[in-house]
Amino acid sequence: MINRTDKLNAEFKRYIAELLTKKVKDPRITEMFTILSVDCDRELSSAKVYVSIFSTRPEKAAETFVAIKESEPFIRREISKSMHIRKVPQFVFVLDSSMAYGQKIQEILNEINKTNNNN
Repeated sequence: MINRTDKLNAEFKRYIAELLTKKVKDPRITEMFTILSVDCDRELSSAKVYVSIFSTRPEKAAETFVAIKESEPFIRREISKSMHIRKVPQFVFVLDSSMAYGQKIQEILNEINKTNNNN
């Protein structure tokens, strides 16, 4: 059974992704990103928002992440207007590099396979 916090996490994830792609007009957001998950505490005082940024240029990825983090007050305001809940948590954006790590591992495995196939 899905509890209230899980439902809110899913709603927050959807709203934050939509706001960042459609309403936040920060020119520093140049790289592709995805909101992986939202993890809200039981008291709704804070929520970690896990973000993955896809970029070949680390400086552009960092710039995009800073812009996303700085949009937090706007996101909170917009969510409080559209969702009918008593308390909107403070959103803490966390950069999740697990996808980049997975991609790096895949590249290494591909290189090993190539080497093994040539022998």
